[in-house]
Amino acid sequence: MSAVIIDNVPKKSAEEKIRLPGLSRAQIKQHLSDIGIEPKKLNMRTSQLFQWIYNFGVTDFEDMTNVAKPLRTILAEHFTLARPEIVEKQVSVDGTRKYLTRMAPGIEVESVFIPDVSRTGALCVSSQVGCTLTCKFCHTGTQKLVRNLTAQEIVLQIMMARDDLGEWPTTQENRKLSNIVFMGMGEPLYNTDNVAEAIDTMADDTGMAIGRRRVTVSTSGVVPEIVPLGSRTNAMLAISLHAANDELREKIMPINRKYPLSELMDACRNYPGLSNARRITFEYVMLKGVNDSPKHARELIKLLRGVPAKVNLIPFNPWPGSDYECSDWETIEHFGDMINKAGYAAPIRTPRGRDILAACGQLKSESEKMRASELRKMEKQRLAQE
Repeated sequence: MSAVIIDNVPKKSAEEKIRLPGLSRAQIKQHLSDIGIEPKKLNMRTSQLFQWIYNFGVTDFEDMTNVAKPLRTILAEHFTLARPEIVEKQVSVDGTRKYLTRMAPGIEVESVFIPDVSRTGALCVSSQVGCTLTCKFCHTGTQKLVRNLTAQEIVLQIMMARDDLGEWPTTQENRKLSNIVFMGMGEPLYNTDNVAEAIDTMADDTGMAIGRRRVTVSTSGVVPEIVPLGSRTNAMLAISLHAANDELREKIMPINRKYPLSELMDACRNYPGLSNARRITFEYVMLKGVNDSPKHARELIKLLRGVPAKVNLIPFNPWPGSDYECSDWETIEHFGDMINKAGYAAPIRTPRGRDILAACGQLKSESEKMRASELRKMEKQRLAQE
């Protein structure tokens, strides 16, 4: 360390300090270089900070006990370990947690922790604020796109959930948050670069150490980005499908006009690493009288032929102003039985967090959606009718 060089770097005000949590290893290294850390110690200092930030989740430089006190002081003068503001946290009756986070003025995003998924728990993260796709059954699609989230903002969603769950350090046993699913607000493959960079950061073994096979990226079908995503990230792939013929899919998912099913399925067949052990998940929301007949099930079976796949059947989750209803339970079960008999796993996803608008297809910035108390009333009325 060259104290003389560092001392010549002007101190930053609180507003000017650079937030380190969420940044990549390369970015942290560059910022350390910028304040004068000498080259021969740069890699060591970078590794120290990276481990303290992502393995231990520290929020105070004074907790970095293997960093000399003078350097801790200098780091605190230039950087911050602070998290963004959690505007609201809601906890569902089923244990689902939803976080509304203000990443910057006017930039609010939701993420959802779902317990008891894959034997532990999954965090559903967002990749955009709003969405451009306007899928007819999705609440998020009614909110115009504000902007892409940065890789840092994606990683911060995970860090803040770990803060809330008390799951630092990474090495502790029996962690609840073990899986990451890009199924929140936005289309991940319209933000591939930031999604890929975020996956690299969360997968680093010296930090959060979230295995790439525990990361699933869900896309509505941005065909040109599917194979590159697999090559860059080695993440698991999920396709937001919801219809198995072009005419119907175009009605409920306008993206199908640009990327029809034949092109989408070709991209799926070419997804790197695809095998029976690394199947593609096809998500299929059950819409009453729209896509839930035996005919639709047969179309789906035909479409999936030759692709290692599983199908997640998703009971439609209501949201204010929606034109759709959820298929009857018997209809969903019969649909699932047909898929199962054809040799594909077809679990029915149990709706989670409906009472706080945290279920699949319900996410939307708090400033633009119904208050949770109103939804609870709607959900109570629905349950009373069943």
